[in-house]
Amino acid sequence: MILGFLKKHKIVLFRVAGSLMLLVGFVVHFWLTPKEAYTENELAALNVARMEAKVAGGSGTSSSKKAQPDGTKYVEELKNFQAKQMKYLTIGAMIFGVGFLGYSFVRKKEEE
Repeated sequence: MILGFLKKHKIVLFRVAGSLMLLVGFVVHFWLTPKEAYTENELAALNVARMEAKVAGGSGTSSSKKAQPDGTKYVEELKNFQAKQMKYLTIGAMIFGVGFLGYSFVRKKEEE
């Protein structure tokens, strides 16, 4: 029953799937493009870093504290890795979308 429906409407399903994947690829791509302005969280993080630097530079007791590992390097690596993942995901969605659409337009010889 389901297989019969899929065989009967195969072309329409491939076109819908291809169009949907292309649409998702373009929407995600343009949604995730870098913004020119900072977000509120980034501004808050910059302000906290500025205050910490001021406190560490202003007082002479900073040498007595244990040196804490700097986590900003790891955060930047994580952000870059996530950006690469989203880039590859959108490229893959667009390629599959074009593939589904292209396959739906290919005429096949009907054997009887």
